[in-house]
Amino acid sequence: MPVFLFPGQGAQFTGMGIDLYDADADGSAGIRSLFDTASSILGSDIRDVLNADADTLKRTDVSQVAITVASLAAVRALGKKGLTPSACAGFSLGEYPALATSGVLSETDTIRLVIARGKAMQAVADEIAAAGGDAAPGMAAVLGLSPEAVDAVIAELLSSGAVPANSLFGANYNSPLQTVISGTGAALAACEAAFKAAGARRVIRLKVAGPFHSPLMAKAGEEFQKILESATFSNPKIPLFSNVTGARVLSGAEAKACAVAHISHPVRWTLEEASIAALGAADELVEVGPGKVLSGLWADSKLSGVCKPYTEILGA
Repeated sequence: MPVFLFPGQGAQFTGMGIDLYDADADGSAGIRSLFDTASSILGSDIRDVLNADADTLKRTDVSQVAITVASLAAVRALGKKGLTPSACAGFSLGEYPALATSGVLSETDTIRLVIARGKAMQAVADEIAAAGGDAAPGMAAVLGLSPEAVDAVIAELLSSGAVPANSLFGANYNSPLQTVISGTGAALAACEAAFKAAGARRVIRLKVAGPFHSPLMAKAGEEFQKILESATFSNPKIPLFSNVTGARVLSGAEAKACAVAHISHPVRWTLEEASIAALGAADELVEVGPGKVLSGLWADSKLSGVCKPYTEILGA
């Protein structure tokens, strides 16, 4: 059985998941019922959200539920072909469909929580943007530098006063040569030259609405913690891995604690990939959701096994 890897924000595109809905005309895969559930919780047709334009989908209060539903639809489509996972992991937001697929959360609670999470995170992002003037906060990918080199540049920028304190952070540790940073708009604009001087090939702003996975989002984590109090987190039924620790999640209580920390802590994806490989079940991996980002990151890791987009599996 394959390991399922779920992508996060930035992977979205207009129309994602609609093909799966259309293909389930008789409802036998359960995709149409999933869409009905999501629409009921959302209070509007989820298909309208999935068909939104790129600028609308960029908003975290839109993209989170959209990506989650598209990913869960892909799980059901794969299930109809007889594919179920031996283990699960999700990158950033992708941890939520992973929580559902591993049995920690019900699909209903997963959709409910990502809607609330997206609203809390968007509200904080909007507050930071309003305080920062014209420069919007967000994230940028630094390509061609090691994670250690990225952290060193950030430390130098902060210690020298080139960027203000608490304005720039390492956020997603994606691969040996790709790290995503989070920060205020001004800090992101000021740091690009420093990263290039240190040897980065490129610094690319990402299609996200805020400085996610950084302490700048701590207020969103506090708000989300209140919402989590009413949610039931069961123990994983199959191996599940955490962005916060990079290791296997052993209990529902641990998963719940990580769900709060997840908002303001970095994604330790390279550690997570190593933990999955150490499980000895990573000969076959499937990226279950929009895009091919995680397939590329697994290839960059040089670990054994190959990760394929789910579309290749369904088309086989």
